[in-house]
Amino acid sequence: MKGMGNMGNMMKQMQKMQKKMMKAQDELHEMSFEASAGGGMVTVVANGKKEVTDVQIKEEVVDPDDIEMLQDLILAATNDVLNQIDEKTNETMGQFTKGLNMPGMF
Repeated sequence: MKGMGNMGNMMKQMQKMQKKMMKAQDELHEMSFEASAGGGMVTVVANGKKEVTDVQIKEEVVDPDDIEMLQDLILAATNDVLNQIDEKTNETMGQFTKGLNMPGMF
């Protein structure tokens, strides 16, 4: 029955780790990320859940004859902010999956 004590200990450790993971994930979701393109002409803000919370466009970049440029700036800023969130998520949550050999978990 000695092995059962070890199993109980392992379960407690797993529960502790799960609580830490959930706390880290909650903190990540509350974070705000910001990226801009075109020298600050377009700024996109998103939270850690990858929800865009704000888009700011400077008036001087709005040119009805060049809508493509504005679209490109919005795409660039949005992709940049999403990449920042991915990097922070991997950095934050990766500490829990190190050595577990579970690729693509987060």
